[in-house]
Amino acid sequence: MKPIPLNPKTDSRKYPFYQSPAACGFVSPAADYLQETLSLDQLLIHHPAATFFARAKGKSMEGAGIFDDDILIIDRSLTAKSGDVIIALLDGELIVKRLVCRNGRVFLESEHPEYPAITINAEQDLDVWGVVTNVIHSLR
Repeated sequence: MKPIPLNPKTDSRKYPFYQSPAACGFVSPAADYLQETLSLDQLLIHHPAATFFARAKGKSMEGAGIFDDDILIIDRSLTAKSGDVIIALLDGELIVKRLVCRNGRVFLESEHPEYPAITINAEQDLDVWGVVTNVIHSLR
């Protein structure tokens, strides 16, 4: 799977955006409903030439808010650091895990109790493809 970068000159759209936040509790009677526009590219994609999308499969990252069939937004320009959720090729298998560096060792941790952490050793081939920056999932 080769990443397909976005072209910010041709792939950008603007959608209506209401300045007033949508209340999840009590509604403010003084809310200002001024409408502007919002580009999802500008909100979610900070390095267009280095950004690609992938679909998540499985439930091992549910604790991080990543569910089966979600769309992941991945930035290849970011250097992965301990604590980041990454997409990587591990021994030929594409995986999404949390990168954890502890006591000089590297682990790929799931965010679900049924899936144990993977301890990376010198014999394994790990190629980090990028850092997951955002997740898109449907409520339907």
